[in-house]
Amino acid sequence: MKNKILIFIFVLGFVKLNAQQLPHYSNYMINDYAMNPAIGGSDNYFEGVSNNRYQWVGITDAPRTYILSVNGPTKNLKMGLGGLLFTDIVGPTRRTGLYLSYAYHLKVADKVKVSLGISGGLLQFAVDGSKITLRDPSDLVISNGLQSVVMPDFGAGIYVYSTDKKWYVGASVPQIVQQKIKFFDNTTSSLSTLATHFYATAGYKFTITEDIKIEPSTCLKYVKPAPLQFDIGLRAIYQEKIWVGGAFRYLDAVSAMVGYTMKENITFAYSYDFTMTNIKKYSTGTHELMIGIKFHKMKESKDAVKLQ
Repeated sequence: MKNKILIFIFVLGFVKLNAQQLPHYSNYMINDYAMNPAIGGSDNYFEGVSNNRYQWVGITDAPRTYILSVNGPTKNLKMGLGGLLFTDIVGPTRRTGLYLSYAYHLKVADKVKVSLGISGGLLQFAVDGSKITLRDPSDLVISNGLQSVVMPDFGAGIYVYSTDKKWYVGASVPQIVQQKIKFFDNTTSSLSTLATHFYATAGYKFTITEDIKIEPSTCLKYVKPAPLQFDIGLRAIYQEKIWVGGAFRYLDAVSAMVGYTMKENITFAYSYDFTMTNIKKYSTGTHELMIGIKFHKMKESKDAVKLQ
C-alpha cells in the first residue's frame, strides 16, 4: 500500500504542488465559453467549437488537450444552454470531463447585459499503469492495468458584456467543490484534491477604420498556492473575417495567432506558443488549432424585447 500511495502522490499529487490543474488556452478570447459557463447563450446563434492543443511538442508524453463544446441561446435570448466534453492527457494520466451549463442573461442598461451561469458534470481521472515503470516490480496493483475514479464537478461564472460585442468582462470559478481524488476504496485520506481555480477575462474592441478593428484582451488565472498568472493579448481584425495577433503569458510563453471566418459561420484559428522557460531546450513549441461552426441563428422577437 505504501508503494501505491507514493506513486499516486508523484503522478497525481504533483497538482497539489504545482497547483495548476486546468490546461492553458492561447485562444481564450475566441473559445471563451470553455472557461466560463455564463458566456453560453451570449450570442444570438448556436456555436460548436473544437479546440485541440499540443503542448511542448518534441517531449515524450507532453500534454495534449482536446475540447468539444456547443452553446447557444433559448428562443427569447434570455437564457443560454451548453455542453462541453474534454480530454486532457499527460503521459500515463488522463482527465476527462463532461459538463452541461445554464446561464441567465439580464439586460441592465442600453446594450449592456449581465449573465450568471453554472455548470455541472462528471470528471474522470485515470492512470494507465502499463506506462509506469515501478521501482518495485513486484507491486502489480498499478502495472496490471488502468486505475480510474469518477466524481461530480461544478463551476460558476459571471459575464458582463455589450450586446454590440464591443467589450466584455467576465469571471469564473471552475472546480468550485474541492473533491478528494481517491483511487482505492480502502484509502481513508488523499493528498490529491480538485483545486478551485479563479479566472477573470476582459476585452475591448476599438474601431480604427470601417474595416479594421483592434482588440486588446487579458486573462487572469489564480489557484492557491501558485502565484497569479496572466495573459495579455492583442488582435488586429479585418472586416470581422481575418485576424492576426499575439499574446504574452507571464513567466511562460509568447504566442502568435491567426484566424479566418469563412462565409460568416465557419471559423479557423491557429496559435503557436514560443516557450520562454528552460523547457524550450527540449521542445519545439506548442500548437493550438480551433475550428468553430455557427448554426441555428435566433431572431429576437418583439415580445422578448418587451420582457427585457
